[in-house]
Amino acid sequence: MHSSWRCDNCGDVPPFHVAEHISAEIVGAVLRESASSAERIPLWCPWPLPSGWMVTGVGWSGDDRFGVRATALACSGPEPLGGGPADLVLIAEQPGVGLGTRFAGIPGIDPGHLLSEALGERGSHAGPHAKIRAAGHPTPLWCVKSPEDRSAYVSEAKGMWLYAVAWPASAGYLLAEHVVLHDLSEGVPPELLFGAPSPYLHGRA
Repeated sequence: MHSSWRCDNCGDVPPFHVAEHISAEIVGAVLRESASSAERIPLWCPWPLPSGWMVTGVGWSGDDRFGVRATALACSGPEPLGGGPADLVLIAEQPGVGLGTRFAGIPGIDPGHLLSEALGERGSHAGPHAKIRAAGHPTPLWCVKSPEDRSAYVSEAKGMWLYAVAWPASAGYLLAEHVVLHDLSEGVPPELLFGAPSPYLHGRA
């Protein structure tokens, strides 16, 4: 008996837990769970939130043996180009977890091969597809191949994979609007707004 989930494509992966609702108290509970792990995993959140956006879900991957190995936070708001509904899921994970690739809809557990392809397609002198700030540091984002209904960006921050997956695909333009990511493990802003649970964090992805 073991606590891992068995994926037909990737093998054993840590189980994924999603809170049914979202509130400051639930975010705090996930942060306490993460704090008990040997290595604290960031819980990334855009802050300040873009106009009209709210936090709409939180989850984590891990078990009692190895602790939290990945976190996911969902935000929802108006799509930056058309104004319709849009969703963004931010994931921080240790290598070998596979949560980010699951939401991005890409094969494998780690995105290294797709990141290499993206870098190759851009050319040696081209810059990243988007630039954000994560924990106060400039952070490049690379767009990787994903299903047409979403856009998926990959980077590294605090020594771990960072994924930003947006629905619809055009919502990825949000990341070109000087987004700043704050690690909620360093403090939860009391002004954080919460909304109805994201369908993508709850199985639609």
